[in-house]
Amino acid sequence: MDRWLVVGLGNPGPEYAGNRHNAGFMVLDELAARAGGRFKAHRSRAEVLEGRLAGVPAVLAKPLSFMNLSGGPVKALADFYKVDPARVVVVHDELDIPYGALRAKLGGGDNGHNGLKSITRSLATKDYLRVRFGIGRPPGRMDAAAYVLRDFATAERKDLAFLVDRAADVVESLIKVGLEQTQNTFHAGDLKISGPPR
Repeated sequence: MDRWLVVGLGNPGPEYAGNRHNAGFMVLDELAARAGGRFKAHRSRAEVLEGRLAGVPAVLAKPLSFMNLSGGPVKALADFYKVDPARVVVVHDELDIPYGALRAKLGGGDNGHNGLKSITRSLATKDYLRVRFGIGRPPGRMDAAAYVLRDFATAERKDLAFLVDRAADVVESLIKVGLEQTQNTFHAGDLKISGPPR
């Protein structure tokens, strides 16, 4: 059975751990818990866990480069494990989707996301799967680059564990039943975040 490569995007180091930009790492930690293993350093400049997700062989990876250089480790892992880009799933934060929404898609642009830009360049294709973790637009005139490097707000954190868990479900669904069925299942069920509009 062909294996999958599931990559979570984030920045390494404890100072970034709670940032919106690290949603991908958070989801990968949840998937690692489900796979019952621990991440180990790999020569590709990533932390890697080889295991099974939804009963299917999978390699879970968190690049240890900074976000804008994620492509190098992802390409090295895809080559090392002989995974075709069509079986690569990238989990990342997404400004253009409201907080509480998750989206699965194949290919498309990078929407200014430097991690995706780097991966697309390194894999020489846009045709890999993405799980987009909505973080919403920054409030007021806040710069997007500053916004993604801030921790989730207190109001957001009460739903964060649920959303991380649900995003992990989306990844497992992609591997198990494919894109179309996953979209039908998960795109309808956005979490309605309570509280004043931001």
